[in-house]
Amino acid sequence: MRIEENKPLAPLTTLGIGGPARWFVEARSEENIAKAATWTREKGIPLFVLGGGSNLLVADAGFRGLVLHIGLKGVFVQEDAALSNDRVYEVAAGEDWDQFVQRAVEDDCAGIECLAGIPGTVGGTPVQNVGAYGQEVSTAIERVRAFDLQKHGLVDFTSAECAFAYRHSRFNTTDRGRYIVTRVDYRLKMHGAATLKYADLQKAFTASGIPGLRDVAEIVRRIRQSKGMLLVEGDQDCHSAGSFFKNPIVNAKGVAAVTAAVGGEPPRFPAGPGHENCVKLPAAWLIEKAGFTKGYVLGRAGISSKHTLALVNRGGATAAEIVALADKIRAAVAQRFEIQLQMEPVMLGFENS
Repeated sequence: MRIEENKPLAPLTTLGIGGPARWFVEARSEENIAKAATWTREKGIPLFVLGGGSNLLVADAGFRGLVLHIGLKGVFVQEDAALSNDRVYEVAAGEDWDQFVQRAVEDDCAGIECLAGIPGTVGGTPVQNVGAYGQEVSTAIERVRAFDLQKHGLVDFTSAECAFAYRHSRFNTTDRGRYIVTRVDYRLKMHGAATLKYADLQKAFTASGIPGLRDVAEIVRRIRQSKGMLLVEGDQDCHSAGSFFKNPIVNAKGVAAVTAAVGGEPPRFPAGPGHENCVKLPAAWLIEKAGFTKGYVLGRAGISSKHTLALVNRGGATAAEIVALADKIRAAVAQRFEIQLQMEPVMLGFENS
């Protein structure tokens, strides 16, 4: 295990912002992870697990602990007649997510085609219960393998044991910081039909018949690119952490308050299991109604010219500038709608600022 010191973190994030890690390890095996965990525990040093850096804002002061970059690789396909029309992929946590999605659609396996174009690594998908365009990984995940920092050993979780909810799992709620994901198993449907729940996708295929999985994945990437949510070299709008705010879940009283504030019914969609009496409101719509438009600028930080939910580094922005913009947006939304927007990215090192 090779430990680096004062490793720059900004180049390892999609925002391109933040200071260095005091210590840094590239973990290419579960054994590396165990050794790094032992090293930090013995020295009383905080540990942070870094995947693709796509949902992360690093403080300008950096992180005064050890950053463990997950570099485990490999995709194994289970060959079992009992799987019937399903195929199970065992995917190492360090694999690129979009590349795995492309592998699945090329194999004509349905279940994650609407999640194409999302930056990051496989290990981050169960943590956030990554979702987009009518799909969430929770519907495809069969098992998650992780290293338990408390018991210092490997453990497997079934999908039910992961306690998935909208953008939540046990890994970022009740057990935040306890587990390091090393592998995720996805059960996909061979020759299955594509998911077309999302309005933009339905519109794209209205006149073209039943689309294949590759077609859906390609359209999703095009939609993401049009919104600045696809990593494209040279596109300033790509220097973001994706959606910076979660779509808020509100009850009938909350909807009524928004309706009164704007003088009309807000757009909404189902809040999902466990929130039967609530709805989700589009955070982007709330932000725009609070007075912020695409392309809004605050110093070197700004709102994407393609999508209101993405805060971007316009060149040389600091973490403090991104946070200042986020706080300004949240305050405006709270003042007009009495809704507290929650930030989606992981905030690293801010406790040391």
